[in-house]
Amino acid sequence: MAPKQPNTGLFVGLNKGHVVTKKELPPRPSDRKGKTSKRVHFVRNLIREVAGFAPYEKRITELLKVGKDKRALKLAKRKLGTHKRAKKKREEMSNVLRKMRAAGGGDKKK
Repeated sequence: MAPKQPNTGLFVGLNKGHVVTKKELPPRPSDRKGKTSKRVHFVRNLIREVAGFAPYEKRITELLKVGKDKRALKLAKRKLGTHKRAKKKREEMSNVLRKMRAAGGGDKKK
């Protein structure tokens, strides 16, 4: 749907009605639902650094390394329960893999 045009002040036509300025409301606390705070983000990164990955996460990264994206998604879905969570996990693990390649310069086997 197209954004609403401002009222013209006329009482006929598509944009009829009295001209008013829209009131700026402060942001509602419910608007930030689902967003992680800096502290939570920091703590989760610290835990991930100390504890490492779960065995199924390691297996997902191995599958992604050899290019089996669909198999990795199926494994994640079986372990996590929903397709949406599985896609998010696969994306997260592929980002981790990308960062490892960027940091290490790519590990080549002979």
